[in-house]
Amino acid sequence: MTGPLSLISVLLTFFLAGGLWVGFSLFAIGIISLETFKNIKVDRFLAGDIWGTATAVELVTLPLFILMGEILFRTRLSENLFSGLAPFVRRLPGRLLHVNILGCTMFAAVSGSSAATTATVGRITITEMRSRGYDDKLIMGSLAGAGTIGFLIPPSIPLIIYGVLAEISILDLFIAGIIPGLILAAMFMIYIGFVSILHPQLTASAGPSTTLYYKMLALSKLLPTILLITLIIGSMYLGFASVTEAAAIGVLGAAILAAFEGQFTINIVWRTLLGTVRTCSMIGLILTGAMFLSKAMARLGIPTDVANGIESMDLGPFTLILLLMFFYLALGCFLDGLSTIVMTLPVTLPLVVAAGFDPVWFGIFLIVTIEMAQITPPIGFNLFVIKSLTGHSIMRIAAAAVPFCGIMVLLVLLLILFPELATWLPKSIR
Repeated sequence: MTGPLSLISVLLTFFLAGGLWVGFSLFAIGIISLETFKNIKVDRFLAGDIWGTATAVELVTLPLFILMGEILFRTRLSENLFSGLAPFVRRLPGRLLHVNILGCTMFAAVSGSSAATTATVGRITITEMRSRGYDDKLIMGSLAGAGTIGFLIPPSIPLIIYGVLAEISILDLFIAGIIPGLILAAMFMIYIGFVSILHPQLTASAGPSTTLYYKMLALSKLLPTILLITLIIGSMYLGFASVTEAAAIGVLGAAILAAFEGQFTINIVWRTLLGTVRTCSMIGLILTGAMFLSKAMARLGIPTDVANGIESMDLGPFTLILLLMFFYLALGCFLDGLSTIVMTLPVTLPLVVAAGFDPVWFGIFLIVTIEMAQITPPIGFNLFVIKSLTGHSIMRIAAAAVPFCGIMVLLVLLLILFPELATWLPKSIR
């Protein structure tokens, strides 16, 4: 094992540090490793692997949810979220900061991308809260943390990838992510309220109370989003539609919503399709490269050797999970979440299943840990999104996100102590 694994580790460090795209890096490492240690026709092996991965039926869901998110990203949804939620949180400790949390949670239910959620909500809330005197650190930290909820609340792109790779029900994963996602949102809101009580100068004054008519008017602005969420999630959970069919329903609903807003123009359709193609191409390149590398590693016997090595250490189940948590936290500082999943799953999933853990539970555990990668430098995508919105440095934004990253660590520990948080709902609905 030492030779192939050492070569792969050195090549991975070299290519990624050199700035080569992740997908191409994975292809190159797989090819070089097989050429060095195996006498096989790598070109045929590579061609067959790319075709098999790219044409997997389960992946049809992915571009549909991405297309839906792109349509909504270009509508007035974020403006409606802010104006619709603001009247209901202005009396809570932390006031409009809760709009970041609630807005991201709601948008996550009609998107699947953490970066899109952060950008869509942040482009409205940051300007509004800055103009009202809210502390920049709390604005950025709450947005960075809340943006990661897009990975947990269905439909989630990483959960789709995990389901395809682990060969388990994507619908079960979607259901399993609901309770942890809502708990994470509640923990963020509790923290914001606690800090605001201790330091009231960090938030603006409550302002005058709003009338019932004004609140009902605000609620009407949320109605399209609520209906779309209900349509997507309800059709899946009630058995009326598969995950792929629900994604198609979501695209239709998003298009109708955009047309209703008067924004379904030729220009927006073109930008939406272009954004979808770019995102799908990026994910597809990473996914096919990682699948090829994982199969190359399997040919070289690396997963089996690593598993045997860890098994010989005689680690207990919880020690193994804690070790994996720190492993993924460290890896997340250098790789994006999707790359982390597809590169490590062939090794870690068999270990976890052999230790007696539910693969659906491990999927939620894994998603929460890679969520932290979204707000940890130097690779955290959400940090770059917020940097483009605020102009602050990456390190300053990362420092603002530290408490929210700590809350996610707490959620991981809760999942380890109480695995039913992720497994109860899928089992009860079946």
